[in-house]
Order: sequence, then C-alpha cells, then structure tokens
Amino acid sequence: MPLLEPDPEALRPGTARAPAPDRVTDGSAAGTPEPLRSELTALLGAGKVLWKISDLVRYASDASPYRFLPRVVLVPEDLDDVSAILSYAHGKGREVVFRAAGTSLNGQAQGEDILVDVRRHWTGIDVLDDGARARIRPGTTVLRANAALARYGRLLGPDPASAIACTVGGVVANNASGMTAGTTRNSYRTLASLTFVLPSGTVVDTADPAADEELAHAEPQLCAGLLALKAEIEADEELTARIRAKYAIKNTNGYRLDSFLDGATPVQILRGLMVGSEGTFGFISETVFDTLPLNRRITSALLFFPSLTAAAAAVPRFNQAGAIAVELMDGNTLRASVSVKGVPADWAALPRETAALLVEFRAPDEAGQEAFEEAAAEVTRGLDLVVPAASVTNTFTRDAGTIAGYWKARKAFVTAVGGSRPSGTTLITEDFAVPPDRLADACEALLELQSRHGFDAAVAGHAAHGNLHFLLAFDAARPDDVERYDAFMQEFCALVVDRFDGSLKAEHATGRNIAPFLEREWGPRATELMWRTKQVIDPEGVLAPRIVLDRDPRAHLRGLKTIPKVEAVADPCIECGFCEPTCPSEDLTTTPRQRIVLRREMMRQADGSPVEAGLLDAYGYDAVDTCAGDSTCKLACPVGIDTGAMMKGFRHLRHTPREERIAALTAKNFRVVEASARLAVAAGNAIGERGGDRLLESLTRLARRAVRPDLVPEWLPQLPGRAARELPRTAKVGASAVYYPACVNRIFAGPEGPPGISLAEALVAVSERAGKPVWIPEDVAGTCCATIWHSKGYDAGNRIMANRIVEAAWGWTAGGTLPLVVDASSCTLGIAEEVVPYLTEDNRALHRELTVVDSLVWAADELLPELTVSRRTGSAVVHPTCSMEHLGDTEQLRMLAEACADEVTVPDDAGCCAFAGDRGMLHKELTDSATAKEAAEVNSRTYDAYLSANRMCEIGMERATGHPYRSALIELERATRPPGR
Repeated sequence: MPLLEPDPEALRPGTARAPAPDRVTDGSAAGTPEPLRSELTALLGAGKVLWKISDLVRYASDASPYRFLPRVVLVPEDLDDVSAILSYAHGKGREVVFRAAGTSLNGQAQGEDILVDVRRHWTGIDVLDDGARARIRPGTTVLRANAALARYGRLLGPDPASAIACTVGGVVANNASGMTAGTTRNSYRTLASLTFVLPSGTVVDTADPAADEELAHAEPQLCAGLLALKAEIEADEELTARIRAKYAIKNTNGYRLDSFLDGATPVQILRGLMVGSEGTFGFISETVFDTLPLNRRITSALLFFPSLTAAAAAVPRFNQAGAIAVELMDGNTLRASVSVKGVPADWAALPRETAALLVEFRAPDEAGQEAFEEAAAEVTRGLDLVVPAASVTNTFTRDAGTIAGYWKARKAFVTAVGGSRPSGTTLITEDFAVPPDRLADACEALLELQSRHGFDAAVAGHAAHGNLHFLLAFDAARPDDVERYDAFMQEFCALVVDRFDGSLKAEHATGRNIAPFLEREWGPRATELMWRTKQVIDPEGVLAPRIVLDRDPRAHLRGLKTIPKVEAVADPCIECGFCEPTCPSEDLTTTPRQRIVLRREMMRQADGSPVEAGLLDAYGYDAVDTCAGDSTCKLACPVGIDTGAMMKGFRHLRHTPREERIAALTAKNFRVVEASARLAVAAGNAIGERGGDRLLESLTRLARRAVRPDLVPEWLPQLPGRAARELPRTAKVGASAVYYPACVNRIFAGPEGPPGISLAEALVAVSERAGKPVWIPEDVAGTCCATIWHSKGYDAGNRIMANRIVEAAWGWTAGGTLPLVVDASSCTLGIAEEVVPYLTEDNRALHRELTVVDSLVWAADELLPELTVSRRTGSAVVHPTCSMEHLGDTEQLRMLAEACADEVTVPDDAGCCAFAGDRGMLHKELTDSATAKEAAEVNSRTYDAYLSANRMCEIGMERATGHPYRSALIELERATRPPGR
C-alpha cells in the first residue's frame, strides 16, 4: 500500500440517517454473484464485465423516477458480443435490457438481471450521398450526428430536447420526436433502413435485398407469425381504422401496430415494429436515416399570454401560418427557468397564471423568411398579449443569440423545473397528446386535475402537435404520497382516453409508468395483438420484460426511487444525464450523474453497512481521483450543477492536516517552488537525453507506488523542456495592458521546431506590432492563478495564492485602470472567477475593479484588426479547451486560426483533454480515454498546424495525436511577421 494512501473513511457521510426502504440490500454488497460473473467473464473477457457493487449501483438509475439494480453490467464491443450475450441469456433463462444514454424518462434503461451498455463502443456517423442520408451507430448522440450533418446543410428529423445526451439508438427505440418532428419527421417516417439483432441472435439488415429470404431461412416461425398477424389485422376493418386514427396524432404507447399495415414482408414489418419497441424486440446496431434540409433562415418570438388556455387557443393560428415549432410554457416553467444562465431574472416574479408560446419559422432563403414574418405579424396583431416583466418584448427576431436563449429556457423544462422541486422528492415526467384543436380544453382539464390532487405542477409541450408535458414531485418514501400519485394517474389516464381520445404517451414511449394503462388506451383487442407480437418475436421473453407490456395494475408504483439529500451543490440533480457526454471520464470510470447516484446510495444505507463500505472503497478512484475537475458538467447541466466542485470538496476532505500545511507552505514560498520546478524539468530532460524516457518513467512509477499515485506525477515523453529564466523585456510606460504570463508558461518551454519563439515572446511581439504594447511586471515570479491548489482541494493554499494574485494584479494594473491579459485560458478563468470565494472582503472589492482578459480575446478583438497577415498556412485543426468553454471565447480561437490558415477545422468530437494541469501526469489513463475520439478524428487526415491556447492541454493533445500542438498566438506571430523576418 502506498505510504500516503487516502483513507476511504474520509468520504463517509457524516449525517445520522435511517436506512431507506429502497436501499440496496446487504446481500448485494459483493456485486455480481457466481457463477454469473465467472461465466460471463469467460464468454466476453474481464474488461467487458462490470461486477462491483459500485458498477451495479451507478447503472441502476436513469432519468426516470425508477431504480432497479442489475445483477451484472456488460459492455459489448461488436455484434459478436451481443449475439453471445443473447445466446447465453437464452441458454440460462436470463433477461437482458439494453441501455444507451439512460436519458429515458420511464425506466426503459433499467433492468433487474443483465444490463447491456450499448453506448460506449457504438458511436460513429458516416454521411452518405452528400448529406441526403446518414449511417449512424446507436451510441451516437443526436447533437453529434447533427454536427456532422450541418456541414452539408442537413439534419435529422427527430429533435428531442435531450439531444445533447440522448443517443440515436434510444431515439429510434422510443420513437422520440421533439419540438418539430410531429408525426411526419420522426424515426418511423425518416428511417431508410436499420440493422438489428433479434432475441435469437439473428442479424437483420433491412436494406439488404436478400433480407427476407435469409430471415425466412433463419426464422421461419417468426416470419409466419408476423404474416399471420398482418392478415388478421387487415381483415378487421374496424381495428384497421382505429390503428390509423391512433397515429393521426403523436403516439408512442405500445407497439406500432401500423407496421403490419405499412409493411408487406416480414422484414418490412420488423423495420416498423423496431421503432418505438423500447428494446423489447431486439438490439438496433445501426441506422440509416433520410435527412432533412437545415433551413438556416430563422425567425422566432417568445409571446406572453394571460393564461395557459389563452396561449393554447393561439396555437392553431401559428400552425396555419407555417410555424415549424410552437412550444408552450406555463408560469411555473417560466419562473423555474430563471435558474438557467441567460434567462432574464425578472421572470422569477411572473404571475402564476402567465403562459408563453415560443414560435419559430424556418426558411431556406430571404424571400421565404420575409413571407413567414408577414404571416406571423398578421397572427400576432390579433392576439391579446401581455407584458408581465420588463424583459418581455413579444416581438419576432432574427437575432441568433436571443433565439438561442429562448430555446435554452424551453429545453431546460425537465431539469430546471425538476431542479427547483422540494429537496428529497421524486420527479415524474409525463407526456401525452390530444388532437391539436383540443389543446386548450386539455390544458384546462389538466390544471384542474393537478390542483385537485395537490400537485403544483409545471406544464410545457409541443403545442403545435397537441403534445403536453408535465411534472409531478412527490416523496417516494411516504406511502401516502405514493398513493396520491397513483390516484392522480388513474384519473389522468381516464381523462386523456375517455374525454380526449388521446395518447397516454406521445413521444416518451410506454415505459414502466404507463405499461399498466396500455389496455385502457388501446382496448383488449389491440393490446392482445401486442402481446402476441411480443410472443412471436421473443417467445422466451428474454428482452426487457415489463417495460412495454405488464399485466400488474400497480406496476407503475414498483421500483420508485427515493431521493436522499446529498451535498448542496448536487442535491437538485434529477439524474437526467445531460452532463455525461461532456465528461472526460465517461468511458473510464464514472460520470457526473453516476458520482451523484453513488453518493445518494451511500445516504440510503445504514452507517457502516457492507454496501456503503463497498461504495466508499471504489469511490476514491472511480469518482474523485479520475474527475478532471474541468466542470464542463456545469455547462451541460441546465441548472448548472458543478459535480467537479463537489469532487474538489471531497479531495479536500481526504487531505490530512499535514498535507494541507505543506500545500499552504508551497503557496507561501511559490517563488522557490517555481524555480525548483524549472530546474526539475531541465534535470528530467537531461536524464531523458542520456538514459532515455523509459528510465524516468520507471523511476516516477516506483515513486508513485511508494508514495501515492495522486501526489507523484508520472514522467511523460511529451513534456517539453524548461522555459527561459528571463521573460521578454517590456516597458511600463505607454503599455495598453498588463501581460501576466501564467506559471505554466514560466516553467515549461513552448513546442520544439518552427517558429522557434516562446509564447511570451509571441504575445509581446504581436501586441507591439498592433500598436498596443503590453507590460510584464518584474515581480510575477512567485505568483499564480491559484488553480493548482483549487483543483486539488487545498483550501488554505488556495486562499493564500488567490489573495496574493488579486493584490498583485490590482497593483500592476494601477487599480484596474489597465486590463490584465493572461496567456493560459485556465489561468484566466482562475483569476477572473474561481479565486473569488477565497478572497477577503477587501480583496473582493479590489477584484471587482479588475478587468481580466484572456490572451485569445486580447489578440482577436484588440490586435487582429490592426495586424496585417503576410503568410498563411494551408490547414489548421484547433483544440478548444474546457476553460475557453467556460469563458465563452472559443470563437476567438477560431478567429485567430482563420486569420492564419486557409482551412480551419474544429473536430466534432472536441472536448476536455483531461490533462487538467498535472492530472494527465497523475492519471494518464484519464487523458488517454478523454482524448480518444478527438484524436481519432484529428488523425483521420493531416494538418499543417495544430493549435490551442493552453500549454498543458497542448501537451495532452500532442500525447494523444502524436502531433505538436502550439498556441494560436505563436501561429499569429508567424503569420503577421513582416516579410523577410
């Protein structure tokens, strides 16, 4: 054991608590039982079998109100693995559930036996026919697919609000639609073909001309059964008419019985049935979509009405005017969305009765846009709009920033409203559809029902399609509250079916909470046909039992999860999963959602239980050590939950008093530490030149094993030499800004090779060249942005350095008269934002006087207009850092690159490199995992320049790609250097 190995007990919840009724029982503490674990390990290999209790718990939750603990989690890499899993399940009488993003709202991504992760190894998109079609693997997010298609002026038809996280496979399996898809642009209508694996292991590619012949040979009983069902349905005129009527509006409840009417052959029928089947008929391994035009001329408005019914009554008029989207938000939704960054603060005081419509028109050209705007103006003139807050304009706009703000508020419906629910309550998300011309009546009836059952619920929806969403919050630990929810559901289902002849699920798919009510909507004849269809395709009942079909009338009350209170920063989390695709450790250990899920399970446990002990034992590495601390999860979360901050807090809890004192001592004596670090880098390079990098790698690995991996960095061959002792000479008099070279750039040299100057020299040169010289203070040595201590949770050292840098910066800038230009984006973020909580009151006042400017912004906004580009490179690929995302200056990086190169590429898979200062040297496996997709994309071709703007991120990307990354400012200096120099 390492000398300074942290004690897991430091993370034990310190609150007195009683065990929760839905806690994981002690019998599961050992994880996957035998012989299940050993049999699957032998079948697939150890790396594809997740068996620890922490693995099972983190996969037990999704975005729904349900929680079921799987017996084992499998991570297949290819179709052979999937077929082997299904064959094993058949032979052993086991059940299988497929899980992709886990953003489903009704428990579809949860299983009680074998759970199969089909996201990790199942990503990728091939754009076909100049964008007219796209072949997409199931683990690819909708956002990532649309990013690739946007270059061709195309997009997918389905556009769910969870596009940032939900996967294409999940969208197809649930027939999720979204704001604009309606009944004509959803997966059922826009899928050209798909490849899937049946429960028997048979693989079907619906695009293969021989598919029916091969299926008939492999599965004769299945083919006969499907054709018999087709004949039976077509012979029943009343049933046929009923099926067609049910799909005239949005409907994802039950199986797509219209597949039997639309498909002529077994393969065609299966192609339709797979859509919306929620993983109960097979595994969708590949999809081919017919894409749609990306009409870029957009006009939108957020219009406010005195009531929900008034807003609903206006919807048909905008539909007739050609709006592609008409989104409804009630007063509770509008007020809750204030928690979303960018939403006007005065919405918090909106009257309870207020409602709003987000109306959008999209056109391919100016003429079309003007025609839509005239039609929209005509409709608006006839409406009784209100102005309940100063920020309300009730006008249509083309401004992209304003429109993006409207959509950000709308798409945050579930998370923003859910995040503002009372602590400890479970969130239920329901969606249903009624004929669009009855939307106003449905709104009124729903509000009355909610009020009568004591729910203060929020309502929003895709009003253009008669599709409403609402949320209910209740305490699943209280039997009386569960019964209140049940009573509401019984009346709600009766209301939707009997009064409006609507769909109990419009786009979220049946799931566990509507399965017991399936027959209420469809009637006994159609429901029995669905059961028979399941029997034909999956006669052994291997796939996803109880998710679509369940005869238990109280199945919707089984497995409801309690939400124990956790750390304040994470307590609002509703486990939606929006954070997961941005997380650097997503494919290595845990995600932000899973870190919170694991913490909540600790709180459900009795103090000292075997399950708690198992979770604590794994949490140190899986959650705390391998968190990059980049806080990109905060950017992705609609309510800004910063799980990175929680992990930094846990790092602080694990520190001994002695470690805190040493960290504080390094802050107090940082001038000496900085000089020593520069010498150590030089010594390392000297040893490496003589004995090779392997010697240094071996020595540092030994030290890591002896001391602690999270304290001793590992030597990496990509580490550059030491920086020059002297910074460029500059003059204070006449300076336009103060230039603060970050300590990382004072310790490490720039990349080797041309143009052969340091970052500091480049920034000084281009500033002088643009007529805006900068001054480097002589006493910058010994100062730092404090991120070193902040990222590791050393509060005392953080406080010392935070106050030191602010006091120094205030003096250097003459009390904030000059801007402070910082040459590393992470350090800019540190000084501008992250130091504030650690400042004294006096220094907070000084900080408010400072203008902290990232060097990218300084160069793009202040210097570039004054510079002449004399030489350009052919192509450049850029790596935006996570700090740039926080600062909002990724566009400036692109601007600088475009000034220097004829062709600039920002990889679609660009994300945090997870080098995170020195974390890439402490846990290089984290950076390896975080950069894998981006590196593969970058290395798919060659570029003339590889650019970023943070030295440690450049080292991380060089390690990942094998190409030398350098600062865009160095490239800018080369590009603007006068000819002949």
